[in-house]
Amino acid sequence: MSTTPTYSELRAQLATLTTEAFRPELADIDRLPTLDIARIMNGEDRTVPAAVAGQLPALAAAIDATAARMARGGRLLYLGAGTAGRLGVLDASECPPTFNTDPAQVVGLIAGGPGAMVQAVEGAEDSKELAAADLDALKLTADDTVVGISASGRTPYAIGAVEHARARGALTIGLSCNADSPLAAAAEHGIEIVTGPELITGSTRLKAGTAQKLVLNMISTITMIRLGKTYGNLMVDVRASNDKLQARSRRIVALATGAPDERIESALAAADGEVKTAVLMILAGVDDAAEAERRLARTRGHLRAALDQP
Repeated sequence: MSTTPTYSELRAQLATLTTEAFRPELADIDRLPTLDIARIMNGEDRTVPAAVAGQLPALAAAIDATAARMARGGRLLYLGAGTAGRLGVLDASECPPTFNTDPAQVVGLIAGGPGAMVQAVEGAEDSKELAAADLDALKLTADDTVVGISASGRTPYAIGAVEHARARGALTIGLSCNADSPLAAAAEHGIEIVTGPELITGSTRLKAGTAQKLVLNMISTITMIRLGKTYGNLMVDVRASNDKLQARSRRIVALATGAPDERIESALAAADGEVKTAVLMILAGVDDAAEAERRLARTRGHLRAALDQP
């Protein structure tokens, strides 16, 4: 016998969710001047960072656990449907140019596949089995971290992802925007950012989407800091793949070392454009790029630790 909820059951479920709540005080918002609507919306957006702040201890614990797995060679995998899935793909796609990660190291999966980034794939979000199959296709390991993302906290694709991953021994994080969500309950680390009812009823690409973006920024950025992908607040692992990033590379080396332009140019040339290697060469007085790279290899890419070596 099918266990798929009926439409009346789904409607009843939605009525219990904070993210789906109707706000009668905004029922005439379409009658307001544009500037007034913008002010209301801006006021709504200002509440999101406070909601995230309430979950910082739980976030820090999840990030430390993620960094520990990734230090062992694990991957960071985001799974979600609709807006949640798109935000995961966005965050993952920014890691290679920012932190010089392998594209396979941080991966975003959206229910329905890449085509769902621009066009809804009907029914994909309702399948736990699809999430399990997507993870199996990536050859999930116990060193991986799987982050299920769902504003409602009840999306089967996201729940299925963390259930399947947890059963395989992977680290699991469930990110939702409703309290007491099935997603958070299914994950080892439940992160619930309760942003409240939306300006437009049920449009969770608004406050809920903003909260998810902030949290994903934290997960990837702080994890990369823990893995030695920065030196202070400088992107020393940046991949200089265009003119702007090449200029940024030179500026980063300058900020990190205070060296004159000619020394920066010679170090980057010797290091084949690798910013971290060039910084180590200048600060440690190492003329041989290969030796600088060996020092970094011994510290797993942590520049500060490499600088402390004799």
